[in-house]
Amino acid sequence: MDASYVFAVRFRLDPAAEGVSLSPNEFETRFRREADPPGEEGWLFFRDNLWRGEINDDRHFRRLVEEALGVTVLSVEYRAFETDEEYLDALKDAVRDDLAEFNADSVSEVLNKYLGSSLEVRRE
Repeated sequence: MDASYVFAVRFRLDPAAEGVSLSPNEFETRFRREADPPGEEGWLFFRDNLWRGEINDDRHFRRLVEEALGVTVLSVEYRAFETDEEYLDALKDAVRDDLAEFNADSVSEVLNKYLGSSLEVRRE
């Protein structure tokens, strides 16, 4: 099973040494966060951080990424949830087991509520 949340991150490097400068000092890169296995601690990352395929609390999420990268983060944009079929099946099963947790009537409704149309399934 394999799945990741993918974000575009714009960050700035601020040199610590005097007399040192960077040009440019701002960069954009792709940031990936591995998805925790369904049912295990951290698996509800999508519920806690995304809404309709967007980051639900930009300031909070920028701080999380700053802590992870150790740089000043200027912006973060959610891009996709990339998964294989095995992980997606396990995710759907875990969601189905507790639809009330998501205040939804179906698994499709839950996935759309949080991931929007950003679900990308790798076929093997």
